[in-house]
Amino acid sequence: MASGFFALLDDIATLMDDVAAMSKITAKKTAGILGDDLAVNAEKASGFMSSREIPVLWAISKGSLLNKLIILPIAFLLSAFLPSAIIVALVLGGLYLAYEGAEKIYEIFVPHGHEEHEASMLNLTEADILALEKERVKAAIVTDFILSVEIVIIALGSVAEEPLSIQIPVVSLIALIATIGVYGIVALIVRMDEFGLRLINLNERDDSFSDYIGRLLVNALPWVIKSLSVIGTIALLLVAGGIFAHNIHFFHDLLPQLPSIIKEFLVGLGVGFVVLVVVKLVSKVISLFKRK
Repeated sequence: MASGFFALLDDIATLMDDVAAMSKITAKKTAGILGDDLAVNAEKASGFMSSREIPVLWAISKGSLLNKLIILPIAFLLSAFLPSAIIVALVLGGLYLAYEGAEKIYEIFVPHGHEEHEASMLNLTEADILALEKERVKAAIVTDFILSVEIVIIALGSVAEEPLSIQIPVVSLIALIATIGVYGIVALIVRMDEFGLRLINLNERDDSFSDYIGRLLVNALPWVIKSLSVIGTIALLLVAGGIFAHNIHFFHDLLPQLPSIIKEFLVGLGVGFVVLVVVKLVSKVISLFKRK
């Protein structure tokens, strides 16, 4: 009886060693998409009132965890019984990400009333602001869902040859790290100014080291947020382009002389603008029918 118990412990220890080893390999393979996930979600989670930043981040984080709980069992089942469906889901998600990235670039160059929208927000009631906040949170969770699918699929692909006893803990661990790690860093970024003010008020001296660091953090935040907006847009197009290049033969063989990162960006940008044009045309047709 005792020997059986110790044999079980030995098996568990061996399994944990295998999980740890495969988790390291999988983490390296998903590092790029995790970086894109950070840039995209930091941009999505910024721009809220200071008092609402943490509640908004918490709401998005809960949505992200729910996304993982939905995606993981479906991914394991599809991987086992219908692997081709995973490719279809990835490509559909890539179309959405490419569209989002292209729309951001389109809004930079084409007048779309953004300034008027910002001015009108000054006259919003608290209820209106909360309703707008809910819409932005929902949009952030939708984007997180698609990025989460990409993370889970890449992680699953790196352990595809392993038994289910390895696949489930490794991919689940990576998914958990993706949520806690990414949104933990996002929380630090959006609260940079608050931390900076605390450092400035730490003592009465005006030339202390804490004052210098505090002012640096406060002044850096707007630049960080603007940078994240640009990085987030590029990340959307890179992730989308990577999905198309890795899963569609036409794009995989297209422009082989270019470095993969440039090729993926161009593919994501091109597909994104095609989807954007289609969406704009469909919207116009629907609006014409409504007028009639």
